[in-house]
Amino acid sequence: MQYCVYVLISNSNKKTITYVGYTKNIKNRLSLHNISRGAKFTKGRKWIVLHKEIYDSKSKAMSREYKLKKDKKLLGNNTSLNINKLKKILSK
Repeated sequence: MQYCVYVLISNSNKKTITYVGYTKNIKNRLSLHNISRGAKFTKGRKWIVLHKEIYDSKSKAMSREYKLKKDKKLLGNNTSLNINKLKKILSK
C-alpha cells in the first residue's frame, strides 16, 4: 500500500497558508479539505496541492509528515514566502 505526504496551500485573507498531511488517496483527501470535511484547520478555505511525496509504508509517510509539520519556515504565517521559496524548503 502506498501513502502520500502532501503540502496544501491556500491564499486566505491576503496571506498564504500551508497544511501538511498524509493519506492513501490524495484526490479524495483534497476534495474533503475543499468541502470542509477534512481537518479542522482546513475548513472554510480552498486548497491546492503544492507538493506531494509517495512512500511505501505508513510509518515512513508519518515520519516525513512529522518533519514537515515541525519545519517552522514551512508552516505558520507564510505571508512573506512565495511558492518558489516553499518548494526550495520542501526539496531539502
